[in-house]
Formats: sequence, structure tokens, C-alpha cells
Amino acid sequence: MDCHMGKRVIYMDNNATTMVAPEVFEAMRPFFCENYGNPSSIHSFGGAVAAEIEKARSSLAGLLNCNPTEIIFTSCGTESDNSAIFSALFLCQKRRKIVVSKVEHPAVLNLAKELLRRGYKVSEAPVDSKGRIDMERMRELIDEETALVSVMWANNETGNIHPVEEIAAIAHSKGTLFHTDAVQAVGKIPINLEGSSIDMLSLSGHKLHAPKGVGALFVRRGVRFRPFMVGGHQERGRRGGTDNVAGIVALGKAAELALRNIETENVKVRRLRDKLETSLLSLVPKCRVNGDISSRLPNTSNISFEFIEGEAILLLLDQLGVCASSGSACTTGSLEPSHVLRAMGVPYTAAHGSIRFSLSTYNTEDEVDFVLEKIPPLIARLREISPYWKEKGRLS
Repeated sequence: MDCHMGKRVIYMDNNATTMVAPEVFEAMRPFFCENYGNPSSIHSFGGAVAAEIEKARSSLAGLLNCNPTEIIFTSCGTESDNSAIFSALFLCQKRRKIVVSKVEHPAVLNLAKELLRRGYKVSEAPVDSKGRIDMERMRELIDEETALVSVMWANNETGNIHPVEEIAAIAHSKGTLFHTDAVQAVGKIPINLEGSSIDMLSLSGHKLHAPKGVGALFVRRGVRFRPFMVGGHQERGRRGGTDNVAGIVALGKAAELALRNIETENVKVRRLRDKLETSLLSLVPKCRVNGDISSRLPNTSNISFEFIEGEAILLLLDQLGVCASSGSACTTGSLEPSHVLRAMGVPYTAAHGSIRFSLSTYNTEDEVDFVLEKIPPLIARLREISPYWKEKGRLS
């Protein structure tokens, strides 16, 4: 439980961003006012800082089980996604097509739209009603024209875990590179990149209790790479720009904590998520879970409360100090239903009433109990004033 302006805050929007862990904050603090040297400087004051960056690189490599030299530090997941996609297209100019899924994050889908405007081809693999990728169609779409396939490891709205290794193998059979946006997966499920077929992987620090403004891109040894940020010699010439030392150190510490807490994430957090979800389904009529409950992140539950607006639910929850989401934070403000739920064919009356609860190791049983106490009467109250509920909900 947190406090904001004297009000109790129950934070269940961890797929949007996470709290910076206290240990992470303490690790990064000295690099603002004490160890402030530039790691590119030749003097020992800067050299000591450079050593801390390499320590963080090793810590992140430990979480991903890869070689530290395969990690490039960036500013965020979006930069990492853009870097991977533009690199593949630049280095394989005879192939002018990329393949993605219809449920990718806007960081990939909006870039795909921009590539279409530039004359590239973009193919989108569909998903079924549970958000699972149509693998037969994916195989058909990947061909000798394809420079890159980019499919997220885990969906930010439903938590669905996609078969990225299988898709990577299909891509390689056509001589195509494979990239995965693993922003939501890293730190929540075990990841082992040693011997993996994945060529490039994106992640973002603020999804695993590091601060906003730092991310990383994994590029497998032997995979050619063209820098997206061109400038100095930083990151072995693969990403120019003065190092965000405090952020990088923080990401390294967060990676250590994530590796230590991965069992807690998959036992305690999963149990709390399941209690929240199962209880809501039994207490509230006309609600449904969106996604593949057999293969998803342990912290994520996307529930549709039919015949009411999700924004109204969120506003009333906010008055109670409960933070949740109607989908991706990067699309907040749009009146359109989630593109993920639309791709899944979720009915309009359910898609608009969709709420995503995303938990972390900092959530408690008491917080879940509080939410379970408050949501059923809240939903009943909204339905009583909903014309959709009066017209269709009660009769269906």
C-alpha cells in the first residue's frame, strides 16, 4: 500500500509502470551527486563509473542468461524496438517487408504504419478469440521478401505469452531475422537466451522496478547491427549518446532483484491474481476474462464487465485509491476500444468495459480483499444507470 496526498493507494497498474524498488533507488542515488564522472573520460574518476556500467551489464545478462557483450543500453523499450527494426531493414535492403502480429504494442504497430508510408510491406498475423497467434497464417506470411519478424513475448493487455521460439525458427527457415518486444516478459517469467533462436530482444527498466528512461536491446553475437543512435563510441559504437549512468546502474540492480524474486512472481503474485480474478467472476454477473488463461503472465488479468464503460469504472476506482487500467498506457485518451480486444473479436459491449489489473510483488492480500469488497457494488451502481444494461444486459 502506498499513500498519495494522505490517501491510501492500491496500485494494480504494474504493466503501465512499476514502483522503483527501494534497493534500486539506493543503488542509483550516488551517481547523481557523488560518482558523477563521465564514464567515457580517461581519468579514474570516470573510469570507476564505467566499471559500474559493466557491472550492471553483467547483472542484466544474468537475468537474460546471455553474454554481457550482447546487451546495448537504450533509453526505453520503444527505442529498442525501433533500433531492431530499422537495423534489420537497413542491412537487408533487398527485403522490404516485415511481419508482426495484430496485437503488438504501439511502439511496433505505429512504426509499422510509418514503414507502410515509406513504401515497405507490412503483414499482420491475426489472433483467435483468446488472443493466440494464428501460427498457420504466420507461416504463410513469412517469406523470402521478409527482412524481419517482430512478435512480442507477452502481451501488455492480456498477459498472453506467445510462442516466440517457434516463430523465430519459422523466420530462420526463410533466412529472416526475428525480434521480440519482451518489455512485459522480462522479470516476470524465466528467460534463457543462451542457445535461443531469438536474434534481438527489447526490454524497459520501468516495467521491472527500475526508473523510466532506461532500457536495453539484446543483439545476439553474430547478428549484424546498424546503430539507430549515431554519435560517440558508447556501447561499443552501437548506440551513441552519453551514458545514462544512474538509470543503467538502476536497471542492473533491478535485474538482480528480478532474478531473485522470479519464484515469488510466479507463486505469490499468481495466487493473488487468481484470487482477484476468480472472485470477481463469481461475485459479478456478466463479466469475462480476456486472453489465454493457460498461457499468460502470472501478474495480469484482463476482465470485461459487460454493458458499462471501462473509463467510468476506472474513475470510481480512482476515487477509492485503486489504480488499474483499460489497456495500454500508451493509448490512454483514445475513445476507441483496445486494438488487442478488437483483434480478438471481443464484442463491443464487453470491449468497452475492459479493465486490466496488473500486480507486482509489492501487492498484498489485504489490497486484493479491499478491491473485491468495492468492485461488485461499484459495477452494480454503474449498471443501474447504463442504458445498455437496461436494454440488453438484464435480458441476455
